[in-house]
Amino acid sequence: MVRAAVVSMMNVLVILMVSASVAWAGEAAPSAPEPALEKRVMAISEELRCLVCQNQSLADSHADLAIDLKNQVREKLKQGMSERQIVEYMVERYGDFVLYRPPLKATTFLLWFGPFALLVAGLIALFVRLARRGGSAPEALSDADHARATALLDADNPAGPR
Repeated sequence: MVRAAVVSMMNVLVILMVSASVAWAGEAAPSAPEPALEKRVMAISEELRCLVCQNQSLADSHADLAIDLKNQVREKLKQGMSERQIVEYMVERYGDFVLYRPPLKATTFLLWFGPFALLVAGLIALFVRLARRGGSAPEALSDADHARATALLDADNPAGPR
């Protein structure tokens, strides 16, 4: 009985502590003093690739280099550079690889069309192989081969000859 009362009191204390922490919680502070600037930083960061992660945009990445690049974008915006100038600066510094959607040009042609070329080559190889395999009809057995096969099958069959 005493143990049940202690457990009940512990449950009440836990509920009160959780309720108190929720009551004392305040509104989250804004992440940046200039929300409009942060919105522009995030828009540009969506267009740039994280050089460490490679499969994430700068906006999605939490790598140290990605944070540094976002800070660099923020500083360039504060200096008065446009979004296009910042992207051009990053491409000049890191190459087309930094763009999350690289442009179609001679140096990126294989990047854009390489997977399709491999798919087409694979399909052609498959069709050629299937055409070669399916084109020949099976050879007919000679009378001697047919008799030999029948003898082998009859030897394995205890029920008798066929």
